[in-house]
Amino acid sequence: AFPLVSSLSSGSDGQNVVVTQSAAKSVQLGQTVTIDCKASRQVACNTPCLSWYHQKSGEVPKALIYRTSSRFSGISSRFSGSGARNKLDFTLTISGVQAEDAGVYYCQSYHDINSQDVKNNPGGSLLLA
Repeated sequence: AFPLVSSLSSGSDGQNVVVTQSAAKSVQLGQTVTIDCKASRQVACNTPCLSWYHQKSGEVPKALIYRTSSRFSGISSRFSGSGARNKLDFTLTISGVQAEDAGVYYCQSYHDINSQDVKNNPGGSLLLA
């Protein structure tokens, strides 16, 4: 396994934030899985903090979480986001994994689903065993 690295722009001062995500994970249906994201510098919460997206094969990314832990409308409560006090370490937790959860998950240091940052980020893959 190896870390997946992507350079993402910060929503505050424009300096780059490099995020390192979990490598691909394989889980079974019904399990709980965590996907980690580590920022190279603090992602302050007076900005949109950290967002999470899910992309299925052949589809556009879908926004899941904004401001680290807030779910977008219509997103299942099985998805939850959290962040450490250091504002560097973030986690997406998926409980009771379902078949439709397979795909690639992206973290981003601000929310813009149309950003090239999301399109260019290798993300972290969730595979169903």
